[in-house]
Amino acid sequence: MLEKYLRRIIDNVKTAVVVADQNLKVTLCNRAFRNLFQGGGQRGKLGNVVCCTENVQKCGYDGGCRGCALAGAFEDAFLSNKEISRRVFQRVKSGDSVREIAFTVTVTPLGGGLCMGSVDDAFEMEIARELQTAKNIQQRLLPAGKWAGGKKYSYMYIPCRDIGGDLPDVFTQGDDACGVIADVSGKGISAGMLSAFVKAAYDKTAPSPAAAIKTLGAKFRELNLDERNYVTVAAVKIDNANITYSMAGHNVPLLLKSGGGITRIMLNSPPVSNWFDNPSYFDDVIPYKKGDILVLLTDGVTECKNWKGEMFGVDKVARTLSTARTADDFIKSLESNLRDFCNDLNDDITAIAFDL
Repeated sequence: MLEKYLRRIIDNVKTAVVVADQNLKVTLCNRAFRNLFQGGGQRGKLGNVVCCTENVQKCGYDGGCRGCALAGAFEDAFLSNKEISRRVFQRVKSGDSVREIAFTVTVTPLGGGLCMGSVDDAFEMEIARELQTAKNIQQRLLPAGKWAGGKKYSYMYIPCRDIGGDLPDVFTQGDDACGVIADVSGKGISAGMLSAFVKAAYDKTAPSPAAAIKTLGAKFRELNLDERNYVTVAAVKIDNANITYSMAGHNVPLLLKSGGGITRIMLNSPPVSNWFDNPSYFDDVIPYKKGDILVLLTDGVTECKNWKGEMFGVDKVARTLSTARTADDFIKSLESNLRDFCNDLNDDITAIAFDL
């Protein structure tokens, strides 16, 4: 009976705690600990309870994972019979993905061959877990297929942080293929939230790209954000013979590869923002032929810098496109060339390419 009440008390302690024996077999972990390591068990090896990506059967035995700070903290506490604190950096399973976490654990000998570990910065871990959840949600906002309106497409989306501020979107409207590429101000969580807003607010039923951008602008102004927040957009609608396009402050040109070479398409217009009361957006039309390739980019591609401070630039994108046979070939070559040019991608990198 006493053990039952003790477990109930520990389960309601706000600090995340786990109790393990000398073989790192867990005898108890409270609710706060289980909430931090969701998906782990309540019993078994410590590595299993914390969702470690390594072979958890090695926990507590000779030949266990070398350099494991968590296991080392328990081992040192047992050997010294003193309280031990360690900073732990660990890769753990989170649903279908793997994430890296950091936390401080304090291990206290309890006697009877048991030690208790408490996580001192559980809030930091909670934030990391929420960021991973947000990242997973953002990944689900990306285009799911490879075909739209009878057109095959390929895209690249590489956020410079866990949460990105670029948005690639491709969808079918009637018999036409539509593509949207947006770049919101800022980086990180706030940019990710704004890009999710763009995804939800862009009207996929609008009769033209300009009409959709105009509606997006009206919804953006309802947010009443300050002037530091804005969105640049490039949108296209592709029918059997023509590309109808519109832009909102997007200074990176659309590129159209045809038998005559590569055409750079620009359209001056203000970004989606609160800077103007009644901004105007316009559609323009350009014809294409079967076999052409259409490319939409964000400035993270063209402004990517190498160690010398040199930008990748539109010219290198165009040279990559000039040798590409298909949209997919272009996207793969562009990513490879960007990584060769700049080892540290310091901005969100996004591109969409259509086989016309």
